[in-house]
Amino acid sequence: MIDFRGKRILCLGDVMLDRFQYGRIDRISPEAPVPVVRMTDRQAMLGGAGNVARNIVSLGGEAVLVGLVGDDAAGREVAALIAASPGLDDANLRSATRPTVAKTRIIAGHQHVVRLDEEVTEAVSEADAAAAQARVSARLPGCHALVISDYAKGLLSAEVVGHAIAEARRLGLPVLVDPKREDFAFYRGATVLTPNLRELRAAAGAQRPALPAETDAELAAAARALMAGAEAGAILVTRSEKGMLLVEADGGVHAVPAHAREVFDVSGAGDTVIAVVALAVAAGHALPRAMRIANAAAGVVVGKLGTATLDIAELAAAVEADAGEDAVIAGKVASSPGQALSVVEGWRRRGLEVGFTNGCFDILHRGHVTMLQAARAKCDRLVVALNTDESVARLKGPARPVNALEDRQAVIAALQSVDLVLAFAEDTPLDLITRLGPDVLFKGADYTEETVVGAEVVRARGGRVALIDLVPGRSTTSIIARSRVMAG
Repeated sequence: MIDFRGKRILCLGDVMLDRFQYGRIDRISPEAPVPVVRMTDRQAMLGGAGNVARNIVSLGGEAVLVGLVGDDAAGREVAALIAASPGLDDANLRSATRPTVAKTRIIAGHQHVVRLDEEVTEAVSEADAAAAQARVSARLPGCHALVISDYAKGLLSAEVVGHAIAEARRLGLPVLVDPKREDFAFYRGATVLTPNLRELRAAAGAQRPALPAETDAELAAAARALMAGAEAGAILVTRSEKGMLLVEADGGVHAVPAHAREVFDVSGAGDTVIAVVALAVAAGHALPRAMRIANAAAGVVVGKLGTATLDIAELAAAVEADAGEDAVIAGKVASSPGQALSVVEGWRRRGLEVGFTNGCFDILHRGHVTMLQAARAKCDRLVVALNTDESVARLKGPARPVNALEDRQAVIAALQSVDLVLAFAEDTPLDLITRLGPDVLFKGADYTEETVVGAEVVRARGGRVALIDLVPGRSTTSIIARSRVMAG
């Protein structure tokens, strides 16, 4: 069970205002070769360290936000957003000399057209740095963790960072840092550093001699070296579509794959990760478990547009679905319909559209691969059901299958377009379709909707049938026939 209620996190770092202006593009400007965006909507939300805090409170935790905003319209907008967020405590400094960092994104048709940045990145004054240290000392007691969110906008000087980490360690609190500097020793004493892959490679490349960081083994070795220099407890590397890699100072290395299929926007995904890891560690979860929870959260937020958050119900559903996926043995192969149903139900709770197709898939060929790729492009997750060996023999004759079920499952599971594989012993998959209840039923275009087994069941549940064009001249039967001719 995931429960972050009562967990209070102090978020120290660069606070921003994220503005999003949405519209559509109908034409190119006659004044210059640029698109004309007809604005339809606008939205503003907390960004940077503010987005970390926003993620914390959206998940049921409490956050104290210590940053710096200007005495300007954007600063007042930040204050209003914080005031409208229950559980978020405004401990920001106000500056009469620095503007609030603001980013305005123009978005049309789910695509970023341009981003406008308003910022000053020089170091803050000594007075502001001293005030930030005093604010941390006053507000850190009573918290369960410290997050340092560095966006290199000037607040986080060596004095501010060093003071905050020392105070947290004195109180026995974990310290989680989202670094932006190549010198990880700047954050000396942190419990966990959470760089993305580019940031880790930059830090590794800045070492003398430079450290290779391409393969997983090289990444782990580089992380260990950087950890030693920073006297850190662990490094959690976010790697976009490759998932996450956790390297602990005691030698433990853990990896999880990414789970999002369709990425609308990665804005703020790193903020979500560090927020969830901080809450999970504060709630008593070990780092490998915290990483898995954060990975599930990241898979949800990158499927949303804008600097997104998720609530505890979405996170719980995502974690449960991932647990179901992890339970599938042998790389996507379900051992029973019940196990497959658990995974499918988890996907459905996350709002994912589940597709289903079936066949013997005896000798994998271009026609199979093309059909499965086309099916996967029309749904969020694709289930492929294979006839058992006995079922194939009844349908195709005693000489079939050429490849045993275990081999056929392994080959199909290896395809990127396939998310789950299972077997059925009956002549048709009707019972399996009825039990799994897919949203989309796929079959080759040599069928009609009326002749597709399970079509009525799927349509009765509000689903649909999709017929996929076949590659002419490709079939297992023709391959076997040609091989016999050649062998003769």
